[in-house]
Amino acid sequence: MTARTRGANVPPRVARRTQHKYIPATDAEREEMLRTIGVASVEDLFADIPASVRVDRPLRLPPALSDPELMAQMRAMAGENVHNDRAVCFLGAGAYDHYVPSVVWHLAGRGEFL
Repeated sequence: MTARTRGANVPPRVARRTQHKYIPATDAEREEMLRTIGVASVEDLFADIPASVRVDRPLRLPPALSDPELMAQMRAMAGENVHNDRAVCFLGAGAYDHYVPSVVWHLAGRGEFL
C-alpha cells in the first residue's frame, strides 16, 4: 500500500511515517515528547490514578463499523427520539408553541412600529 492509497485525507509525508491515520506521530516523536515532559513511558502518565479504579481487562467493545454502517445505526437511533412537537416541552420558561396570526408579523414590520 502506498502513501497515495492510504486515503485522500492523509498527506503522503504523514502516511509514510506512521500507521495511525489520526495520530501522525512516529515512535521516535512519541519518545521525544515523553522525554520533554519528563516521564519514561505513557504508563507513567497514569501513575496517579489509583489501581482500584483502573480497568485491568480489555474493553468489551463491539466490532468496528464501516462508515455507512455507522451512519445507518446513528440514523436508526435518532429515529427513536421524540420531536418536541409530539411531546410536552418545558424548556424556555414559558416560550412555548403558540399561534401568532400572520397579520401580527406584517404590522410589527411596519416603519411606524419600529
